[in-house]
Amino acid sequence: MSNKDSYDIILAGVGGQGVLSVAAVVSLAALKDGYKIRQSEVHGMSQRGGAVVANMRISPTDIESDLIPRGNADVILSMEPVEALRYLDYLKPDGSLITAAEPYVNIPDYPDLEEIYGKIKALDSSLIIQAKDLAKEAGSLRAVNMVLVGALSSKIPVSYGKIKEAINEIFSRKGQKIVDINLKALELGRQ
Repeated sequence: MSNKDSYDIILAGVGGQGVLSVAAVVSLAALKDGYKIRQSEVHGMSQRGGAVVANMRISPTDIESDLIPRGNADVILSMEPVEALRYLDYLKPDGSLITAAEPYVNIPDYPDLEEIYGKIKALDSSLIIQAKDLAKEAGSLRAVNMVLVGALSSKIPVSYGKIKEAINEIFSRKGQKIVDINLKALELGRQ
């Protein structure tokens, strides 16, 4: 953990990409690991492919606010590249940006993808993941969000074992096959 009390994460994406599932897994894992958590969600037009963002703060001590101040996020985790750039002013100078490589083209004038990648790669600590390919390898394209949780898992103070426990608990009602797919996606993303 950094010199401040909380570890701050911006989770970003588009409605239907599983931002809130990511938030549920990470927050449950943090609680299981003994951390306190504060979270704020802005759903936007999530039902229509609009922006979805969640502020998540993890700390061993009480957290005053669930909103992350600009320039304070330790990590931005984005389900798609344009949404990653939308929240760059929240990232602290030595923070990390992790994004899926695949765009969610929901606007007619979606920016040039290579230009977007260039801006992301210009950051000191950024990672662009071929998340769709890894999710497919895990057994379901719907597991892209768990691939990204896997990539996030090495950046946050929460134990990897607790993240696996949280996935097990959250997805168990959907059957063991879904649990196994999500755990495999987590592992592929971590690698």
